[in-house]
Amino acid sequence: MTDDDLIARLEEQERRLLFPRFDNADAWHLGSLLVDLATGRDLPVAIDIRRGTQQLFHAALPGSTADNDSWIVRKVRVVERFAASSYLVGRRLAAKGDTLDATFGVDPADYAAHGGAFPVRVDGVGVVGVVTVSGLPQADDHALVVEAIESYLAE
Repeated sequence: MTDDDLIARLEEQERRLLFPRFDNADAWHLGSLLVDLATGRDLPVAIDIRRGTQQLFHAALPGSTADNDSWIVRKVRVVERFAASSYLVGRRLAAKGDTLDATFGVDPADYAAHGGAFPVRVDGVGVVGVVTVSGLPQADDHALVVEAIESYLAE
């Protein structure tokens, strides 16, 4: 798959995966779904869901470490700043030969344009939160979040 194809696929996911609403109960249900998916596959991940600045859900599964929590914070900042998934931001930058650094007014120690953080976008409202997974290669972190959101929205 070319960079352009991947970017187009990621953009399509973000257009398609819209929530009708997103409250604390939605965060709990989606987070529990992610935990079920990850534990069923023995994945060593940390899972985080936020609405605005409030953390609504967090789970650290066996094999995950405090470093995963640090990555979560850095990925969430990317989504909050650019209103796009951390993977999409990273792939767009890579396609241009750029990196997320002082050129964009950010410190790479505080921002990570690596896959795993996906915007919670409410239809007609915009981005209201972030769902994040950390612990796998970036494409796999992203894919797990997308799989869970697709499953959740299909219910």
